[in-house]
Amino acid sequence: MNRSFHALACSCLFAVPLWAGLGTRAAAHDSEPGVCPRPAAGESVPEPQDLRSENGVLRVELTVRNEREKDGSTRFCYLLANGSQSPTLRLKPGDLLILRLRNALTDTDPDAAPPAHLPAHSTASDPCNSAAMSLTSANLHFHGLSVPPLCHQDDVLRTSIQPSDPPFEYRFRIPDNEPPGLYWYHPHIHGFSSRQVLGGASGALIVEGIERSTPELAELPERVLVIRDQDLLNPDAPPSPSEPAAQTLIDRDGDAANTGTGSGKPAKDLSVNYVPVPYPDYPRATVTIGPGERQLWRVLNASSVTYLNLALLYKRGVRFRPEWFGVVGIDGVPLSASGAHGHAIEWRDGVVVPPGARVEFVLNGPPLGVPALLVTRTVNTGEGGENDPNRALVSIVAAADAPVPRSRLPAAPEATPPPTTAWLGDVAPTRVRKLYFSEYTPDPKNPADTRFYLTVEGQTPATFDMAATEPNITVRQGEVEDWIIENR
Repeated sequence: MNRSFHALACSCLFAVPLWAGLGTRAAAHDSEPGVCPRPAAGESVPEPQDLRSENGVLRVELTVRNEREKDGSTRFCYLLANGSQSPTLRLKPGDLLILRLRNALTDTDPDAAPPAHLPAHSTASDPCNSAAMSLTSANLHFHGLSVPPLCHQDDVLRTSIQPSDPPFEYRFRIPDNEPPGLYWYHPHIHGFSSRQVLGGASGALIVEGIERSTPELAELPERVLVIRDQDLLNPDAPPSPSEPAAQTLIDRDGDAANTGTGSGKPAKDLSVNYVPVPYPDYPRATVTIGPGERQLWRVLNASSVTYLNLALLYKRGVRFRPEWFGVVGIDGVPLSASGAHGHAIEWRDGVVVPPGARVEFVLNGPPLGVPALLVTRTVNTGEGGENDPNRALVSIVAAADAPVPRSRLPAAPEATPPPTTAWLGDVAPTRVRKLYFSEYTPDPKNPADTRFYLTVEGQTPATFDMAATEPNITVRQGEVEDWIIENR
């Protein structure tokens, strides 16, 4: 684990006055009832429904659905029988998850053919060996869990469920030694997973017990925030008058390219538990908290391409100033897992959260009458990267009658037993492997057919062979390797 969180080059240009006094102009597309209904801009942040294991088993029935919007985009959602979306799955180490997934996707975009090198369909009747890839194909990836890549567990290369298939059962046990913390589930159909995630197909999964690793968290109320990105609701709108001028460039994916200024049109809008925070005025979602109340916030970046650089800002005097918060876990691993003294909570004024990553932190709510914000500061994604500018996401409002969060950590936890193996960061690697990412577009006029490669240094780049029966890399169980990966 990189405790400095400096894996990304972040430009922290950050102009708080941009957000002071902003109105709450609604998005051009406020929510309407439908298959995948969503809140309107400026609403309070709802809490996802919690589904908890009982007697060591969690049974879940999910249906994945979609609907085409007036602007041509497609929403995706995981629905329970009661209509609630994207529940938070809560399990303990050793628990059994039995999840039945029904594919009710419809063909909302008949022109969405897969790239030429991917199979468009399959005649196989077995979802475990289908490997069909289309916008109506479905499967699940349980991001971060130590679950075998086998069918009915966490295979995403060959498992593909079609709308004509019966409900498909996922069944696996959370390992006894799975670190407690925040994980997530999402589709992983190659060539289409980005569009499905962009449409909202994602949800949080929590392995319980972080208070056992970090006893300071006992009895804290907890809040789950899933930050997703989506296509711009107002793509043709001019920037807000309070925004510094910045030239809008478009990358080959059609998104606003990195300006390197911290401002300008973003590549994607963001939402917080589906409450949109759209460009250009960024009307903020709202979280109400007790004055000075200490809470554990579990934040998932379920974006397809957007990097977050999260910070808390409390208004002190006439200015918004950074407020320290205590990071307790990164990507499902408590900081206390290293065993290093004093590393259970690391107090910081910001943390970078790449797409797919998670951060869990403690914050103290603002006093009554003190405006407070959860913001994402700009991330410099480099030449050719998408634009991730400064923007506010959530207004944190202190109120004496603030509703109590749905979940609270247990009191007086039994401490986690000391680890039986050495901390990974203290182990000398057995060997070093060098790998690199690269890409190739056979026809520059058709960027959708770009092939992406992950290659071991010295080998020839090649796309993954769906019919392969041998792994590209074989490692020995129990050995520690150091992988150096370059993005070319």
